Amino acid sequence: MNKTRLLQRLGRYGAVGIIAAAVHAGILLLLSQWISLSLANPVAFLAASLAGYVGHALVTFREDTGGKHFARRWLVLQYAVNLSVCALLPLILGPWVHPMLRTVVLVFTPTVLNALIWSRAAQFSARQRTQAGTPPLLHADDLGLGAGVDHAIFDLVQSGRLDGASLLVNGPTAKTAIDTWRQLPHPPALCLHLCLTEGPGDSTTADLPTSFGRLLLASWLPWQRRRLKPQIRRSLRQQIGRYKQLTGANEIHLDGHQHVHLIPIVLDTVLGLAQTEQVTWIRTTAEPLPTDLPLKLWWACVRQGGFLKWFVLQCLTKLAKPKIRAANVGTNGSFAGVLFTGRMTGKALECCWHTNHRQQTSGTRSRAMLLIHPAQPGNIDAMQEQQFTESFVFFSSPQRQHEWQAIKDLSINTPHEIMRPSLDVDINPTDVFTQYPNANQLNSTKEQDRHN
Repeated sequence: MNKTRLLQRLGRYGAVGIIAAAVHAGILLLLSQWISLSLANPVAFLAASLAGYVGHALVTFREDTGGKHFARRWLVLQYAVNLSVCALLPLILGPWVHPMLRTVVLVFTPTVLNALIWSRAAQFSARQRTQAGTPPLLHADDLGLGAGVDHAIFDLVQSGRLDGASLLVNGPTAKTAIDTWRQLPHPPALCLHLCLTEGPGDSTTADLPTSFGRLLLASWLPWQRRRLKPQIRRSLRQQIGRYKQLTGANEIHLDGHQHVHLIPIVLDTVLGLAQTEQVTWIRTTAEPLPTDLPLKLWWACVRQGGFLKWFVLQCLTKLAKPKIRAANVGTNGSFAGVLFTGRMTGKALECCWHTNHRQQTSGTRSRAMLLIHPAQPGNIDAMQEQQFTESFVFFSSPQRQHEWQAIKDLSINTPHEIMRPSLDVDINPTDVFTQYPNANQLNSTKEQDRHN
């Protein structure tokens, strides 16, 4: 930035700052006539933050934002940081601090923090506007769970909307699903969908907890780890063996039913078998918060437990990624599908798509991934019969059909973002097969079957 532009920006920043200060003072004086100062000040400060949020986005940093507002997370951050600093500084600056120094610190600390926050917000907006990125891979879980699920997945494959699916090898329709998968002219990628929390029982794994929370708790209790790890290993070997038997694949790309594979005790077991069982890729769930999401969807996300689930899986992914890299196993880049699990429709789907589209990747093995759970109505009784009780409830919801239709209707045709790879996006046609070699292996097995 040249000197003239820098001076112009400083001038605009100062003007917006003065307006925000005036808003703060005016509302504070007005409210203090009816309520206590301790209540009036946070309200007035919120109004000043809103004034700064709008003014700095539309005026001060308009070259970076293109005249659009910052992502709302920056307003929340700015308000929370300033309230915390204003509450803590008077306690930290005791009576021994010189009054002049105390005043300077109290006035200029929030000023410096605000400048840093709004500058970072502008940089974030600039990146969002200029990054073309690569379209995320569209991936469906639970192939083999039921005829309705399989039908929806095959429908999306045949319409060219799906880049991959995960096979539940002990699911009620796993054999039928893989037989149909083999008949596809160009079957997309396939992963092993590791399941430990529901499904047919096994006497050799009778002590395994059947909930995500109990398995997570067991990860931190040494005696539980010693007791359960052999059972997890047996279940994992059984499912890998079944997967290889069904698909003819040699390499294993793995994810988990209810993301159970990211629980430390499970992940450690998977990585312990990675070399002998040729597990070369494991899904992670580093999901960036979507931008431009309406407030009502944020509230729905919190109310329905999506945000809590997102937070837990972000922590587990942070722990998992260094272990996965150390084991020389691949993983995806960013991810979408936890915040709005089972509700990837409408504006939520659009915002998640845009956010992951803008993510930069370091190679084809680190493409972003968007997860869906589509299903046709009905045909789910076999789930309950084979003890997939949680899935029975999940797939009984009409949201499964809404999600199926939303993916069929998804069409994003802005200059930098399109639904499928084309000449406008520099994507090698073999990228999906590079990330998921199992698709090629299925084709190879299919050709061998023909010759035999």
